[in-house]
Amino acid sequence: MSVPAAILPALCEHLAAFVDDSPEALVFTTPSGRPIWRGNLNKVIGWSTAVGKLGVPGLHFHDLRHTGNTIAARTGASTRELMARMGHDSAQAAMIYQHATSEADRAIAQAVSAAMKAERKKAKKPAAGSSDKAKSKGKKRG
Repeated sequence: MSVPAAILPALCEHLAAFVDDSPEALVFTTPSGRPIWRGNLNKVIGWSTAVGKLGVPGLHFHDLRHTGNTIAARTGASTRELMARMGHDSAQAAMIYQHATSEADRAIAQAVSAAMKAERKKAKKPAAGSSDKAKSKGKKRG
């Protein structure tokens, strides 16, 4: 998976400070170097304390994944592309992150409006050679 350039400086700093050079090295670990699991996440990183200090006590760790995937969905990526990025096997799972937003709704409305205007403009333009037909229409042939 590609890492957004905006995240790279912080990630590189973390890797340099906390991760050894082994290809098998874990990126995030407990202080003793063991894997972080769902059951020990709060204890290891002090999640509840951190979100309390930030003023968002109801924020769950998985909400970070949800936020990142929602941002990815807003880029206009296809459902299949989002599925691949998120590791989902079903479109239904990927669709969870494709929230309707007022900005997206306005953009859709503007695009539909532009398409309609373009079609109207095409419909008003006479086709090549159609002006002669219009003039001769209604005249009796003789």
